[in-house]
Amino acid sequence: MSDSLPDLAGALLRAARDAGADAAEALILRGTSLSIDVRNGKLEIAERSEATDLGLRVFIGQRSAISSASDSSATTIAAMAERAVAMAREAPEDPHAGLAQPDQLATDRDAAVLELADATPEPEPAALERDALEAEAAGRAVVGVSQVQSANASYGAQSMYMAATNGFSGGFDRTSRSVSCVAIAGTGTDMERDYDGDARVFQSDLRSATDIGRIAGERAVERLNPRKPATGTYPVLFDERISSSLIGHLLSAANGAAIARGSSWLEGCLGEQVLPEHLSLVEDPHRARVSGSRPFDAEGLPTARRAIVENGVLTGWTLDLASARKLGMASTANAARGVSGPPSPATWNTALTQGAQSRADLIAAMGTGLLVTSMIGSTINPNTGDYSRGASGFWVENGEITHPVNECTIAGNLRDMLRRIIPANDARPWLSRVVPSLLIEGMTLAGD
Repeated sequence: MSDSLPDLAGALLRAARDAGADAAEALILRGTSLSIDVRNGKLEIAERSEATDLGLRVFIGQRSAISSASDSSATTIAAMAERAVAMAREAPEDPHAGLAQPDQLATDRDAAVLELADATPEPEPAALERDALEAEAAGRAVVGVSQVQSANASYGAQSMYMAATNGFSGGFDRTSRSVSCVAIAGTGTDMERDYDGDARVFQSDLRSATDIGRIAGERAVERLNPRKPATGTYPVLFDERISSSLIGHLLSAANGAAIARGSSWLEGCLGEQVLPEHLSLVEDPHRARVSGSRPFDAEGLPTARRAIVENGVLTGWTLDLASARKLGMASTANAARGVSGPPSPATWNTALTQGAQSRADLIAAMGTGLLVTSMIGSTINPNTGDYSRGASGFWVENGEITHPVNECTIAGNLRDMLRRIIPANDARPWLSRVVPSLLIEGMTLAGD
């Protein structure tokens, strides 16, 4: 952590007080990103960016405003504070606005145990280019692949520091390393595309670029010569690659901001069954080497493990301070924010209980139905939970995959769908959202 970040945060708070703010909160983000794209064995795009962004949130009574800048000069800091205070004086009063009380703040602010930053040096551009070229070559080597649309390797590092007039100060560093590949199989109007990729906190945990390129190519070839499935009611198995989107809809509906607005299909469901009785959905922001981990949230509150759904029953909402005050509840320490916006509720690392069966077991058990491996578009009613999405994947007959399918739509209602899910045991444990393949019986499928 650069020593200048606490200094910048302190300068922002002093400027806010000098400008007449009753209370203030400063957020500093400093980051570096490096991205390499290759195509046809040659470097196509090389991008590097470095930035320091400053955000200042000020309060005048129950009125608040935010200003941000990417210049850390003393003149800019003073102007930010004056501008924010002037805007706050004109803002409407919000009875729910305000910083955390000192006794609510995290006392353990050390992120070292979470291993959020790789101490190894930033990779050279040539090393990233080698990874991208390796992924591309492996994808092109798959029989049936006509071209690799893109192969990318990237690195990012970010330092965050936050301080407020309620006494909070703290920050931590993050790093990320990723490789991805998009392959195209076939020619003319019969081309199909698919991808693979991996993103980790530590370079040493990253899967090999060759493995990523090969799998992208194999997936693209498997999609060749698709057909439209017959319209009807069938079991649908959501592949592990896309199954987390279903749990994402549940998490969005349990977001305290949506509940406070009255725009959630889960409104009124607190304490009710929303998943099968043997399943739980647990948030754990303290998993080591996982991108969603953090010791405190964007309002300085200590994060903690909690069950969002326990044994199928919805136990609580995801809350920041403002949404908690609106609902007459306590924050769950789930505030997230950037330098130019106020806090809002967001989930950290979540994991759904895994099942006892493998993905292959579920395919064998589903008889005739659809294995979904990708989805496009969506029509989801946030108030009713009505669900409709374009899908493609593979048709299953008598428990065996027979051919690829595309140009179909799957539909249902999330309330009913989520209560019927049957999980496999294939979730990747290093992801921030750990969700296995999910089988749902009796979904409406629109095809031919």
